[in-house]
Amino acid sequence: MWSLRAWRRRRILARHPISPATWAAVRQHLPLLDGLDETEDQRLRERAQLFLHHKHLTALPGVELDELARLTLAAQAELPLLHLAERDWYRGFHEIVLYPDDFLSPQRHRDASGVVHEWDAAHSGEAWQQGPVILAWPGVQASGDWDAYNLVIHELAHKLDMLGGDANGLPPLHRDMRVSDWASAMQSAYDRLNAQLDANPAADTAIDPYAAEDPAEFFAVTSEYFFSAPDLLAAAFPAVYAQLKLFYRQDPLARLQRLQTAHPDYRTRTNEGHCTTNG
Repeated sequence: MWSLRAWRRRRILARHPISPATWAAVRQHLPLLDGLDETEDQRLRERAQLFLHHKHLTALPGVELDELARLTLAAQAELPLLHLAERDWYRGFHEIVLYPDDFLSPQRHRDASGVVHEWDAAHSGEAWQQGPVILAWPGVQASGDWDAYNLVIHELAHKLDMLGGDANGLPPLHRDMRVSDWASAMQSAYDRLNAQLDANPAADTAIDPYAAEDPAEFFAVTSEYFFSAPDLLAAAFPAVYAQLKLFYRQDPLARLQRLQTAHPDYRTRTNEGHCTTNG
């Protein structure tokens, strides 16, 4: 049966082809994609093309965007959606704004006594309900390895979270998932992390302590780890890893383990550090 959506998709892909050399360069820049099979690679390549067609990248002065840079960002944006049905998961925003460095963002918090506190904080990424995604370009450039840091995935996880309203750590789950299972896994791990930091604010936590900020940041940070340090996340919070595996329909840990088995020296490239996006 003829489909207007499919026709438009084919038309976009035909009008904006990616050369094999350019895509090879993207893959070279993103070890995070190592181990994808041919079908996954082709799907990611096409979805990256479509992402750049539907989303506008606004580079502020000091950020230089060429085709390789744009595709490198788009490939990371689409990796979480690789095994999800092709639908508008990133609806609700049309623009990604790229800053040349971390930026100051006004913050507002009402404490338990009702007092409102306001301040400016330096962030490397932000995502707003019905607004753009804001990324600091150095953070984008630092993303893409198996090192427990990915600014692009972190901020776009917030957008997935916001599909049901305000970000609260609960994205729209699939029909074969139960909210009770999700809530149990996430809340238990979140409480454990907070208890550890309450006992020792300088504790060497298994994942970035920024995840303890609130449930929305916990989902974003654990999504970031799911793709960039799946072994650390699975070891620290196996129930959380299992829920994210169901949600994203992927198993990055199995992919990483296959890479380490096939290439023993690959292990030395993973899990070298932790960073926070504060966003």
